[in-house]
Amino acid sequence: MKIKEIVSSLEKLAPLSLQESYDNAGFMIGNSDNELLKTLVSIDVTCEVIDEAIKRGCNLIISHHPLIFGNLTKITHDDTTGLCIMKAIKNDIAIYAAHTNLDNVVGGVNSKLCEKLELRNCRVLKSKNNILKKLVTFCPTDKAQNVRKALFDAGAGHIGNYDSCSFNTNGEGTFRALENSNPYVGELNKLHTENEVKIETIYPAYIEKAILKALFASHPYEEVAYDIYRLENEFKKAGEGMIGELADEMETIIFFEKIKKILELGVIRHTKIVKHKIKNVAVCGGAGGFLLKDAISSSADIMLTGDLKYHQFFETKDEIILADIGHYESEQFAKEILVDFLSKNFPTFAFLVSKKRTNPVNYF
Repeated sequence: MKIKEIVSSLEKLAPLSLQESYDNAGFMIGNSDNELLKTLVSIDVTCEVIDEAIKRGCNLIISHHPLIFGNLTKITHDDTTGLCIMKAIKNDIAIYAAHTNLDNVVGGVNSKLCEKLELRNCRVLKSKNNILKKLVTFCPTDKAQNVRKALFDAGAGHIGNYDSCSFNTNGEGTFRALENSNPYVGELNKLHTENEVKIETIYPAYIEKAILKALFASHPYEEVAYDIYRLENEFKKAGEGMIGELADEMETIIFFEKIKKILELGVIRHTKIVKHKIKNVAVCGGAGGFLLKDAISSSADIMLTGDLKYHQFFETKDEIILADIGHYESEQFAKEILVDFLSKNFPTFAFLVSKKRTNPVNYF
């Protein structure tokens, strides 16, 4: 199996188009045409992790955090990133990162955190905009069902908790087949009128290639007529952070104890306990302080995230409890997401989980 087959599968789970503008997710070191030997999954890429990959015979590292992040102006032994890059290249180890794209997709980091905390009715806290597109196509009436099914199978037509969504209008299409054409209906050089169905459906932009492939494969016409429109609607299947609810209200202190046990925390930094019982919980793996206003407007009782700054603790205005559970700690289950997904899609291939704890933060 080629490395690029793993890469292609990962980008179906977490499309690169969903990463934030400042991010550097994706394939960053190596040759994706190389044969895959073994894969090591980690949160970070450090020299220790690369040494582990070498020792365990892995030629691909899949991490959550990108090794190359920000402006890289040189590669030398003088900095940790340079050392890692040189060691990976020297040992022919490819590196791939699924970062904010894995954060932002439903089923990703924030979904897993909600699952671990046993939250229900979970939804994206801040939905993505400018992700949805509308496809409009026209086909003979007797072929409309086939075309719709192909589009739905490719991923079109999802709205909230509904699938196979489309709007269909009956009408007449006209065309004249010219020389060198091979018309499905009609005759050369004669104006033809055909009863057709106008099919309208939506899809996220990152699956457009698959949608068009399905359209062309299922449509009977030699020349397929279609229009694509970009929509401003929110795409509720992707975005930053998530919010859910506990099965029953829980005393705040008991909830803190639950968080510490699940995430293996020694300490939680938090604001004043302004609510003594918790029901609605907002989460954001990594650094999510920027979502505080969204959590408040969504009526969250508490927001869990990492990397909170001193002044952000003042911004709650006693409307919500803000808790810092650590950057690494809030994203630690990314390894589980990646291994579970890859094992399901490549059941005959073993994916190894890094044994290295790469969290650089320690507590005394």
